[in-house]
Amino acid sequence: MKIGRYEILEEVGQGAMGTVYCARDPLIERTVAIKTVPIEQLQREGPDAESRFLREAQSAGRLSHTSIVTIYDVGEADGLAYIAMEYLPGATLRDVMNKGPMPIDLVLETTLQMAEALAFAHEHGVIHRDIKPANVVVTGQHGRIKLTDFGIAHLANSSHTHAGQMLGSPRYMSPEQAMGREIDGRSDIFSLGAVLYEMLTGEYAFDGDSLPTIVFRVINETPVDVGSLRPHLPDGLTDLLARMLHKNPAVRPDAPTVVKALHALAPVVPQMPTPKPSNRVSRLLPILAFGTPIGVLFLIGVGIIVIEHFLGTEQVAPDPGPPAVGNQQKAGSESDARSNAGTAGPLLSPPTRLRPPRKATVTVDPYLEGLDKKQVELRIQRTELLLEYTEQHPDVVQIDRQLEQLQVERRTYLRQQRKKQEN
Repeated sequence: MKIGRYEILEEVGQGAMGTVYCARDPLIERTVAIKTVPIEQLQREGPDAESRFLREAQSAGRLSHTSIVTIYDVGEADGLAYIAMEYLPGATLRDVMNKGPMPIDLVLETTLQMAEALAFAHEHGVIHRDIKPANVVVTGQHGRIKLTDFGIAHLANSSHTHAGQMLGSPRYMSPEQAMGREIDGRSDIFSLGAVLYEMLTGEYAFDGDSLPTIVFRVINETPVDVGSLRPHLPDGLTDLLARMLHKNPAVRPDAPTVVKALHALAPVVPQMPTPKPSNRVSRLLPILAFGTPIGVLFLIGVGIIVIEHFLGTEQVAPDPGPPAVGNQQKAGSESDARSNAGTAGPLLSPPTRLRPPRKATVTVDPYLEGLDKKQVELRIQRTELLLEYTEQHPDVVQIDRQLEQLQVERRTYLRQQRKKQEN
């Protein structure tokens, strides 16, 4: 089965408006997720449904952020409208939360990543409108998350609004959203607060036996005090959560303020991971893009120089000259010369000129050589990606992280080798 050029591999599940498939893009050998909806169904739902589906792709497609799913393509084929996006294997935050209250460091890190994603989206005029655990995928290691399904997102400055419509999941929607009023980014902050409350306590902030009951509590009631369900939380966290869940949007912090508050809480929680995605602009991009062979040779040369300097793999011998003052030994052998160099100190007159022995060889550490080779390969891959994408692209960010890890590993290894030599 195919949808456009995409080869369908399996059905993943049902989305907000249609079916989601795991598929293969044969042009670049990449696995993607395809979200589809029959065009006929869109037309039955109203004249605005098809344009809203396209706006989903446009709004999400303009967001390039490490914690937001990447949109690759949008189109129509065989009676289906489709969106091709980044395929995200892994559990959802809903799966993680079903196991009960989460560790505080993981709660803060997850909330921070979600707030950073929302700050980026709001800055670009996009409101998510459906923040909930099922729309957060935990990918890879270290709890990295991706915010997914901008299925009912819209451009904040668009002339087409959804006032009067109640869109979103009831337990996480804001009071103004539940009442069908105009909303802005602070509605997403309320929803994020409801998710944060549940991560901390294992209980819904707003629950009930029916939709009207839940909506009534969202609009009128305050959740049970989080401190009574989970004692000993940092005061700054409980205060932040209370402001995020305030009924009045004007009292709530915006996404950048939430990000700053969560960063301030980081020292309070021990062993909290704080990944720092690299946003550095590569100054060597033109050189690497158009002179890759030169760049490779340069990096290999630097690697060899660093190995020589730090590991001391090559010994140096003094140039034969006048004997040291007070030292009458005959400098006829290499060992005597080294002895003279070691005993003369500052009394050498005239100063000796050091040069490498004629038959010296460079002994390259295989481990360091492997690290340098990997570093060169990653920089080449990064350059190739930057020719097509921005530095915010997930693949580029991942390579930046690997390069940083290689640098840390290299420095650690060199320190260990120096300590061994000193001992």
